[in-house]
Amino acid sequence: QVQLEESGGGSVQAGGSLTLSCSVSGADLSTYSMAWFRQDKESEREGVALFPSVGAPIYAASVKGRFAISRDIAKNTLSLQMNNVGPNDMAMYYCAARYGWWDQLKASLYNHWGRGTQVTVSS
Repeated sequence: QVQLEESGGGSVQAGGSLTLSCSVSGADLSTYSMAWFRQDKESEREGVALFPSVGAPIYAASVKGRFAISRDIAKNTLSLQMNNVGPNDMAMYYCAARYGWWDQLKASLYNHWGRGTQVTVSS
């Protein structure tokens, strides 16, 4: 059974940095495509970054150049380094997974989800 657990959320000042982590059990990160999504109360779930099972990471235009997704296969952990955060980055952040190679940041594609970790941005 695949289980995902996010951590690292919290409050950060605009312009600051934060690192989110996703601890994965029941899945080998080298065979799963892993992604970060976010959602605030008034919008649909938005894809942020994707680490395909093979290949280079993929980013949403809104975070490209500011966020970095990484994975540690040995530790079965996915991370999201968030830099220069702004008010539009405030949301609940979710870790998601699907077996195999996927290159799209569409929430409907992913069948394993964590419960989320909240990121709050203060000015």
